[in-house]
Amino acid sequence: WFCQSFNGWFVGAHLMGGEFNVSGVDFPFGLLSTQKNHRYEGWFIGGGVSGGYQWPLSRHWNLETSLGLGYDFIKYDKYKCGTCGRRLKSSHTNYFGPTKAALSLIYVL
Repeated sequence: WFCQSFNGWFVGAHLMGGEFNVSGVDFPFGLLSTQKNHRYEGWFIGGGVSGGYQWPLSRHWNLETSLGLGYDFIKYDKYKCGTCGRRLKSSHTNYFGPTKAALSLIYVL
């Protein structure tokens, strides 16, 4: 926090990780167009820096917005279709870019 805790501008760090198994999703604007006809299964781990602003609404309630930029290491297997099990390739990719966007309603104890 730059001035007062739980009020105003702040910077921070974030970590993330997880597993995925996705197929048949039609993303808008042609994003990830190969995903519609293939299945991807794998895991990711990463982290980054974030910044945002928090507004006190009352004694116990705050509203917060934040954005983050960072890095993700993504390891995945690509399969021919959404239901069949024929693996086409195993690979990994490195992602740099936006990793967090949040609008949060917070209750302060």
